[in-house]
Amino acid sequence: MIVAVDGPAGSGKGTVTKRIEKEIGFSNLDTGATYRCVALETLRKNVNLEEQEEIIKIANEIDIQINNNGDRDIVLLNGKDVSEEIRTKEVTAIVSQISSIIPVREKMVEVQRKLAKGKDIIVEGRDIGTVVFPNADLKIYLDANEEIRAKRRYEENKQKGINTTYEEVLENVRMRDYNDMHKAYGALKRAEDAIIIDSSNLTIDEVVAKIKTLIKKEI
Repeated sequence: MIVAVDGPAGSGKGTVTKRIEKEIGFSNLDTGATYRCVALETLRKNVNLEEQEEIIKIANEIDIQINNNGDRDIVLLNGKDVSEEIRTKEVTAIVSQISSIIPVREKMVEVQRKLAKGKDIIVEGRDIGTVVFPNADLKIYLDANEEIRAKRRYEENKQKGINTTYEEVLENVRMRDYNDMHKAYGALKRAEDAIIIDSSNLTIDEVVAKIKTLIKKEI
């Protein structure tokens, strides 16, 4: 069974999918990890971001596997565990540009579909129900108003010791929404058959309970 969870930044997608993974035994397919693997290999080969053909070649040649069997997901790049390495600030700094290259996105969608084959998975992102898994068994669009989402991000930043103002975070959320909705490929868009859950006035527990109920109806 495939459950697709789409929605804007700060709507709670990541937290919710991790909870569902633990509580009902689904695998949580981290689609972002696939782009991070391409970014890591780009850095390892000292390929410049302007050399798009080289980056596309890397995306087509590398082997990505995700092992969901243990306590945590293990990301393997060409057979080696890179779970920690793909989270470095160097990879984070270039992954957005890497993922904007359309042939790279197209290849990673192929990879993500292969990784999901034969599994019960819950996947979060921005184009999961529209592009990656248009035939998902259950599609959810998790939303919240921009002020609430900005407040959540602001609180997260404070906990992490990141010094930003609420106004800066709100502006960033608005800019992120605009960019995500206007991408040439894989733009943030609600699938026509997606169920909308507005988390503005819901706790994480309440959102998780709603999604678990929807999944049980489909099983």
